[in-house]
Amino acid sequence: MSPHALSGLLLYCRAGFEKECAQDITQAAENLGVTGWCKAVPDSAWVSFQPAQAGDIALLRKRLAFAELCFARQMVFATAPLKLAPENRLPPLLEAAGALPGPYSGVWLETADTNEAKELSGFCRKFEPHLKKALDQEGLLRPDRPRLPRLHIFFTDSATAQVGISQPGNSSNWAMGIPRLKMPREAPSRSTLKLAEAILEMLGEQERAQLRPGRRAVDLGASPGGWTWQLVSRGMKVTAVDNGPIDLALMESGLVEHLRTDGFTFRPRHPVDWLICDMVDKPARVVDLVARWFERGDCRAAIFNLKLPMKRRFEEIQLARSILQERLTRLEGSRRILARQLYHDREEVTLAILPAG
Repeated sequence: MSPHALSGLLLYCRAGFEKECAQDITQAAENLGVTGWCKAVPDSAWVSFQPAQAGDIALLRKRLAFAELCFARQMVFATAPLKLAPENRLPPLLEAAGALPGPYSGVWLETADTNEAKELSGFCRKFEPHLKKALDQEGLLRPDRPRLPRLHIFFTDSATAQVGISQPGNSSNWAMGIPRLKMPREAPSRSTLKLAEAILEMLGEQERAQLRPGRRAVDLGASPGGWTWQLVSRGMKVTAVDNGPIDLALMESGLVEHLRTDGFTFRPRHPVDWLICDMVDKPARVVDLVARWFERGDCRAAIFNLKLPMKRRFEEIQLARSILQERLTRLEGSRRILARQLYHDREEVTLAILPAG
């Protein structure tokens, strides 16, 4: 195999979730008939997956769906690590980029999302214009063709990098897989960014278009209104269910009805378009609650968070998806279940249940 051939997968994740990310990609690959092994160093914030058969890389590039991975922030098909001489980094990187299936719509210089790796960010910023200029001179950069693969240079230190590619539409659209979202001044809590990221990363264009004036939603566990704010800012009417207070400015919008009651016992008078829920409770209890909303026809779609236990986090998400799949398949109509640990999530995972098609 050429030293510059794509040899494995590089996955970015939250530090401390390398084990779950490795379990995630191992199972997804096995579902496609591919076996292999992972390198997952605790708290490194990245995982590599090496197929047992070199030819399986082509199969994974064709059939592995990034949206099916829960704990990965980004999915890159990468070469083996390159050693770079500090005084002469460009030639080996250009050689590797030229050997991969380019040209490229863009190039990202990245590190792991750890405090130690962030010390490389200054180096990456200084090195990036030199690399871009060299790639451009070689005819390898075509920013006018956004559907072309992206080129990734992942530095583990200033003298070691992996070169890889990702495909727009089957990867994160953000460098390092981290959405750069600004905290809205009017939003009552930072939790608003969790729902903002879920809408951006987990919903398609048509689904985002359903968050519009005239649509109705229920927010369970709404106080102080961070998630409610996201929907109100789109002109939706929201029933905010929580014994705690809701932000005064939200109430003055005229789009929010605040009900001081238990989210686990509340049921809307009429079906709503969206259920959103960010309640702190055992995953099994929240899963049962959401499933009942669909079984009773109380909502068409849902976005909700599950707080994960310290142990068996991957198994907990698998169990949740299995229970939801079993209960929802009995109902009329088909639905998709997505699960993703978002950047703004911490010890939790966001799930979305959406009408299929």
